[in-house]
Amino acid sequence: MYIQYVGFNVGDDSRIYNFDVVDAKESRHFTVEVGLEAFRPLLLRFQEGPDICFACLKKGLQEETPEVRAVAHLSIGEPDVRAYLESHRPAKGSGRRT
Repeated sequence: MYIQYVGFNVGDDSRIYNFDVVDAKESRHFTVEVGLEAFRPLLLRFQEGPDICFACLKKGLQEETPEVRAVAHLSIGEPDVRAYLESHRPAKGSGRRT
């Protein structure tokens, strides 16, 4: 399976990231939406948008079964953003040496 990021669209209150997923049998299109409020100071940077959306899509595809297919439109919520930030930007220490 191959996941390709193909760009994003900006809506009134969100960014919608577009992906094509290609495997031996078929090609499918997916979108992942992130509310613009997630891109405020101390949260996501715009350049992190594709990465968090790719991770969300990849997780959805891994959970697929023959009976239940991945949803074509996914959304990133605040818990997803917080988990992403915790794993990609570890908390800084106090800066003091012992």
